[in-house]
Amino acid sequence: MPVRPAIEVADIFRRHGDRYRRAHAGHLGRGERRVMGAIEACRTAALGGHCETCDDCGTTRIANNSCRNRHCPKCQGAARAEWVAARVADLLPVPYFHVVFTVPPAVAEIAFHNKAVVYGLLMRIAAETLQTVAADPRRLGAEIGIIAVLHTWGQAMTHHPHVHCVVPGGCLAPDRSRWIACRPGFFLPVLVLSRLFRRLLLTALVAAFDRGDLRFSNASAHLGDRTAFDRHLAPLRRSEWVVYAKPPFGGPEQVLAYLGRYTHRVAIANGRLVTLDDDRVAFRWKDYRGRGRERDKIMRIDPDEFIRRFLLHVLPDGFHRRRHFGFLANGHRRARIALCRTLLGQALAPIQPVPCATGSTDQPHRASPVCPDCGGHLRRTPIGSPAPVSPSPFWCDSS
Repeated sequence: MPVRPAIEVADIFRRHGDRYRRAHAGHLGRGERRVMGAIEACRTAALGGHCETCDDCGTTRIANNSCRNRHCPKCQGAARAEWVAARVADLLPVPYFHVVFTVPPAVAEIAFHNKAVVYGLLMRIAAETLQTVAADPRRLGAEIGIIAVLHTWGQAMTHHPHVHCVVPGGCLAPDRSRWIACRPGFFLPVLVLSRLFRRLLLTALVAAFDRGDLRFSNASAHLGDRTAFDRHLAPLRRSEWVVYAKPPFGGPEQVLAYLGRYTHRVAIANGRLVTLDDDRVAFRWKDYRGRGRERDKIMRIDPDEFIRRFLLHVLPDGFHRRRHFGFLANGHRRARIALCRTLLGQALAPIQPVPCATGSTDQPHRASPVCPDCGGHLRRTPIGSPAPVSPSPFWCDSS
């Protein structure tokens, strides 16, 4: 059985959450309250429990149920493993590239007040940028496939929205008669991607403002005025935006390992927490401005500030942070993948998912559980009933 971390996000919420809710009663949204309640109740008697009995060796164990909330650090392991296993059939025998789209702080400020609208724009326009440049006859000249994942945090849990894209190194020809491979070790020019992404996103933000889709409050309330909004965006049209592409992965196994690390990540893993008391929460973080060992640091902040930073990254209800575009889009993915494999002349080969470190005591809740003693099938029997912790099913998830 996995060893429980000495400190969990749930411990911080249980110890300091009531005080935080009282102090911020007028500003704490329903979604944030639901996430806090889910994490506090996760794997406690509040959600009921179950008995697992091995049909092969007779081992029996009793465990409390998981909340299954997508923001809970303890509930991502099984969901991640299930999602990654489903992606095995989508992998092609080609190099894969990792492209990251980031935005300046001034755009992140707009996104903070308009999460559903701007996060959706970030994902759509990152994909549109890749597809537009790839379709240029001077580049690849055809349709590519994209898996996009939204992250909204940096190492210190501050608000830092950015989109990670995993892209096969090639594309389907316009007439779908052949596979067009990219140059070895090179996908698309990042400067071209950066400037197109900047232009498309700024145009989309102005259009969203004109439609009345954007709302501002508190210190950013002045951006509700069109003149102030235009003035806010003006410097961004001249600055260089950071878009970068990493070297291609070594093979399909490395792609799966990467997806396992990134697709179900939350703002902070339990394994990064160091100490907790009445006055401070300490956690490990990487300062990318440093070099070597100087990057690894310990941050100590007030518990209320820790909770505030964690809740910055609660996604709007129903928002999908993992999306597929191009020939990997859900509507036609199976048919296009089959066509790509035919054109590449390779049948589906079995690929073993790479176990990935979770930084938590993840416990399967959807996949069939396996006996820790003999590897046999564990038969699960519910015991008890969940207590009515929330007026809505906060344990339900949405990707």
